Amino acid sequence: MLVGPNLHQDILFILEKCRSLTQLKQLQGHLITIGHGQTQLYAFKLVRLCTIYLSNLNYGRLIFNYITVPNVYLYTAMITAYTSLPNYKSSILLYREMVRSGLSKPNQFVFPIILKSFPEVTKPYGVGMAHTHIEKMGFGKYPVVQTALLDTYSRFSSDIRVARQLFDEISEKNVFSWTAMIAGYTRVGRMGDAILLFEEVPQHIRDTPSWNSIIAGCTQNGLFSEAISLLGRMIVEEGMIQGIKPNEVTFACVLAACGHTGMLQLGKCIHGYIYRNNLHLNSLTVNALIDMYGKCGSLKDARNLFDKANRGSLTCWNSMINCLALQGHWEGAIAVFKDMLRYGDDVKPDTVTFIGLLSACTHGGLVEEGLSYYDLMTRVYGINPEIEHYGCLIDLLGRAGRFEEIMKIVSEMHITPDAVIWGSLLNGCKIHGRIDLAEFALEKLISIDPNNGSYYSMLANLYGELGKWDEARKVR
Repeated sequence: MLVGPNLHQDILFILEKCRSLTQLKQLQGHLITIGHGQTQLYAFKLVRLCTIYLSNLNYGRLIFNYITVPNVYLYTAMITAYTSLPNYKSSILLYREMVRSGLSKPNQFVFPIILKSFPEVTKPYGVGMAHTHIEKMGFGKYPVVQTALLDTYSRFSSDIRVARQLFDEISEKNVFSWTAMIAGYTRVGRMGDAILLFEEVPQHIRDTPSWNSIIAGCTQNGLFSEAISLLGRMIVEEGMIQGIKPNEVTFACVLAACGHTGMLQLGKCIHGYIYRNNLHLNSLTVNALIDMYGKCGSLKDARNLFDKANRGSLTCWNSMINCLALQGHWEGAIAVFKDMLRYGDDVKPDTVTFIGLLSACTHGGLVEEGLSYYDLMTRVYGINPEIEHYGCLIDLLGRAGRFEEIMKIVSEMHITPDAVIWGSLLNGCKIHGRIDLAEFALEKLISIDPNNGSYYSMLANLYGELGKWDEARKVR
C-alpha cells in the first residue's frame, strides 16, 4: 500500500519501473483506491507507458476515457499515440473532441503532431485547412508551429512555395526551421535550392541533423559526388565547431553514394574512419557497409560483415540477399534466405526480401523457383506485390518465353504497369521472336513516354519486319 509523506515520489518511481500491462493495471487500480484515479499527471504517465512502451493503445484509451476532464497533455499523449500507429482519422477526431468540449484548450505543442494527420485525411486541401484553423486559434506565430507548418507544406511539390514563404516569415530561425526547409527542397527534387539554402545556414547553428539532411538529399537525388564532398566538409567542420560529428545516418547516406558510383576504395576509407574513431557499428551502418561492398562487387567483405552482424535485423538479411542477387550469385542469395527462415519467428521476410529473391531467380533462370517464391510471398506472408516484384517476375517469364502467363499476370495487376513492365515484356519478345507481342509492348511504352524517340524507331523497324510499310512511314 502506497502511503506516507513521500507518496508522490513513490508513485512516480513505480511508474518508471512498470514494465508489464499486469503491473500497470495493478498500479491504476491502487491509484483509484487511494483517491488518485483522476490525477492528471499520473493518468498522463499511465497513458504514455501503455501506448509507447507497452504498445497497447486500446487500454491506453480506457485510461484516458476514465478521466472526467482530460487536460491538454493527456489529449496530446493520446493524439500522439494515434498518429504514431498511424491512425490519422482517430487522431483528428480526438483533437476535434478537445476543441469542441471547450474544457481543455490546445497549446502550441499539439499542432506539430496533429499536422501529420491533416494532409493524410483531408487531401488535397488538408494543409491549408489546418493552417487556417491554427491562425484562428492564435498559434500561427509560434516558431514550433511555423516550423511544423512549413515541414508539412514542403512535403508536396505544389506547396513548396508556400513553405518557403512561411520560412521567410519566421523572424527567429532556428536549426529546426532551416533543416525542415532544406529537407522540403530535397523531397521535391529541388536540389539547387536546397544546396543554396544550406550554404546560408549560419555556421554556428549547423548541427549533425542539418548536415545529414543535405547529404541524404544529394544521395536520394543522384548527386553522389556532392554527397561525398559534403562529408569531407563536415569532417573538416567537425574539428572547428563543437557538436558536429558524422553519425550512422551520415555514413549510411555516403556509403550508399559510394555503392551507386562503384567507389570501393572510398567506401573502405569510410569503413576505416569508423573503425579508427571507435564509432559504434550499429545495424544501420553495418547494413550500409554490406550494401556498399555488395554493389561494388566485393562480396567477401560483405559476407565478413554479415557473418559478424546482428542476425535479428531483417535489413541485414535483406542487404546480403540483395547484394548477392545483384552480382548474379543466385545460389548464395537463396541459401541466405533459407538460413533466414531457419533463424526463427523474430525475422520474417518482407517486400524487400522477395525483390532480392525474384531478382536472384531471374539471374539464374529459375522460373519454377521464382513462381514458387512469388506464391510464398502473396499466399503465405500476405504481401501485396509491388511494381518491382512484377518487373522481376515478367522479366523471368519473358526470358523463358512464357507469354501467356505474362499476359495473365499483367491483366490481374492491382497497379498500373509502368515502362519497366512493358520493357521486360519487349525484351522477352526480342529473345523469342514474338513480333506480335513486341508491337503491343512498344505501343504501351509510347503511351507512357510519347517523347521517347527510341520507341518510335523500334516500332517503325518492327512494322518493317511485319511488312506494314504504311504504318512504318507514319511512325517515322
